[in-house]
Amino acid sequence: MEIWVNPACSKCRTATAALDEAGIAYTERRYLDDPPSAQELADVLDRMGLEPWDLARPKETREAGIELPRDPAHRDAWIAAMVLDPITIQRPIITADDGTTVVARDPHALDEVLAQAHPRRGPGPAPRDN
Repeated sequence: MEIWVNPACSKCRTATAALDEAGIAYTERRYLDDPPSAQELADVLDRMGLEPWDLARPKETREAGIELPRDPAHRDAWIAAMVLDPITIQRPIITADDGTTVVARDPHALDEVLAQAHPRRGPGPAPRDN
């Protein structure tokens, strides 16, 4: 499993803490220091069934000056711009060993990752010992 993180992001810290707590092995990729290639980003988008503008962070995209039409003719230009300025990419992005990829910004998406890694657990919070 690989997770693309920005250590300054609270959602990224929450996701890595949940993976750690669940005992799930993963590789952390600090994608601001080690940006994805255009092909890697295109592959992530394809696995999620998204277009680049769906994975773009609106505020950071505006600040980066990315003002491209949201249409298939500009898909490669969007990907190139996001690779050039990776802060524009939503985070955290988790790719499971089977290739399943999600943006784990909300608890439901993160629970799905945890459930897939530990199928007997199922979605939702883990049982606690009281």
